[in-house]
Amino acid sequence: MRVLDASAFINDYTTDDDVATIPLVREELEDDASGYRFDALEGGGMRMHVPDQGTVERVERAARTTGDATELSETDTRLLAAAFELDATLVTDDYAMQNVATELDVRTEVVATDGIAERRDWTYQCQGCGREFDDHHDRCRICGSELARKNPN
Repeated sequence: MRVLDASAFINDYTTDDDVATIPLVREELEDDASGYRFDALEGGGMRMHVPDQGTVERVERAARTTGDATELSETDTRLLAAAFELDATLVTDDYAMQNVATELDVRTEVVATDGIAERRDWTYQCQGCGREFDDHHDRCRICGSELARKNPN
């Protein structure tokens, strides 16, 4: 089973495996061609899966662990949860989703990119005083400046 992100529809991904997605993906498809592909697959038996809230929360925890929580949309989080629940391969070109999928032991497949080479645990660095934090806040707790995501390696 493959769980398809918007990139699969945009890049005309094909597979002989069963496919699934979530309803929110359709809203991300802005051009007619990818929307038609979504509609055709849905009409052809693509499974529409709505993940349980408990699984969504598990994905959110994993995203906080990797430092990707601020990078994932609601759609991204729910796609990860769907792939986790269905024990499926997540088809996506989104690097943050791939990183969190690795944390969750969810297999990934890319469509039009090389994909991630390794899992990363991001940190956040204050743009004012330079202090680093493991978790994201809107502002530095020390000086009040904005935080930026940083690769700790």
